Amino acid sequence: MSMAIRICTRIKFLTCFGLSVMALLLLTTSCATTQKQPTPAALKSEHHQSANKQLNDHKIEQRLREEYGRWKGTRHRLGGTGSRGIDCSGFVKAVYANVFNIHLPRTTQTQVKQGRPIHSKELRAGDLVFFKPPTYPRHVGIFLSQSEFVHASKNKGVTISKIDAYYWGKYFWTARRILPVSVHP
Repeated sequence: MSMAIRICTRIKFLTCFGLSVMALLLLTTSCATTQKQPTPAALKSEHHQSANKQLNDHKIEQRLREEYGRWKGTRHRLGGTGSRGIDCSGFVKAVYANVFNIHLPRTTQTQVKQGRPIHSKELRAGDLVFFKPPTYPRHVGIFLSQSEFVHASKNKGVTISKIDAYYWGKYFWTARRILPVSVHP
C-alpha cells in the first residue's frame, strides 16, 4: 500500500509540476507580446465603421447614378451648363449642387483647388477625378466605384467611363475629396 501511495504522490507531483511549467510558459509568452490585442468591442466598432463606410459609399454612388440617369447622353458643349449642352466642369458643378447641395466653382482650374488631395488608391464614390488629355487642357469627372467615373465627354456627351482604360488611365492627373466627413466618414 505504501508503494501505491508513493506512485500517487509522484503522479500528483509530476502533474502539478507540468501544469506549473505550462502556466509559466503561457504567462511569459503572453507578457512578451507588446502589441495590444483588440477587444471584441473594438473589433465590433471597426466592423461597424467599415460597414457604415461601405453603406455610405453605396448610397452616394446610387445617388450619383440616379443623377447620371437624368443627364445621360446630354451633348458636350464648351461653356454649357444645362440640358441643351454641358461641359465637364459644368456637369460636376450641377451634379454636386443637385445631389449634395454643395456649390463648386465653375471651372476645372478652380475645382481642382477644392477639398483635399487624395491618392488614386483611396478613391471613393463622389471624389473628383482630374485628367490632362492632350486635346484638352484639363478634364474632370466624378468617381463612382470600381474604376468608373461619370463625366461630360467631348465625343459621347454625359457618360460613364473607366479610369483604368488605356486613354483615361494614361492621362489621369489628380483626385480631390470634396464631400465632408458627415457624408464620408
